[in-house]
Amino acid sequence: MLKFNVITLFPTLFTEHIANLPFKRAIDKGLVAVNLVNLRDFALNSYGTVDDKPYGGGTGMVLMAEPIYNALQTLPQDKKIVFLSPKGRKFTQQIAQDLAKVDEITFICGRYEGVDARVEDYATDVVSIGDYVLSGGEIPALAIMESITRLIPGVLEKDSALTEESHTNGYLEYPQYTRPEDFKGKKVPAVLLSGNHKEIADWRKRNSVKL
Repeated sequence: MLKFNVITLFPTLFTEHIANLPFKRAIDKGLVAVNLVNLRDFALNSYGTVDDKPYGGGTGMVLMAEPIYNALQTLPQDKKIVFLSPKGRKFTQQIAQDLAKVDEITFICGRYEGVDARVEDYATDVVSIGDYVLSGGEIPALAIMESITRLIPGVLEKDSALTEESHTNGYLEYPQYTRPEDFKGKKVPAVLLSGNHKEIADWRKRNSVKL
């Protein structure tokens, strides 16, 4: 079983998502567990303080190192700890495949203007999902968690679906079509209606995009 620990200020951003596929099937089958760790539970005072003004001035507030450190102390220290940051290495399908082989991953989700840089010292990896800015690390964490979860054998209805997906074999997947055969004058390629499996396989190969 793969266990996800998520340190976040907004656990409710995860609850609806993990109640649906592919997480629901993975959790129901005992293949995945999700532990949402509310950073407010590690606030430094009764006001729930977990952030402060940045040294040197600037706009916004920065999450403090101490609450995150204290949250990490309640979790295994010998497992993968992923800090989500715009300056991290770019997340790829290969990274997803590597992470799908471990048994526990902790994600640190930032918020506001950022996170005290010293938090990186407690992470085993720093990861970004792209060259753009979000308000926090929750969406990146969910994206990474989902890409990993669907790779676990038994999560998808048909494991064979993984072998022809985009990014799996160095290609982007071929175009897909379904009924009707003719939609507003746009027709399904005749070869896909032919029943000739070899010709269909050849067409799909020709229409896959090499990365």
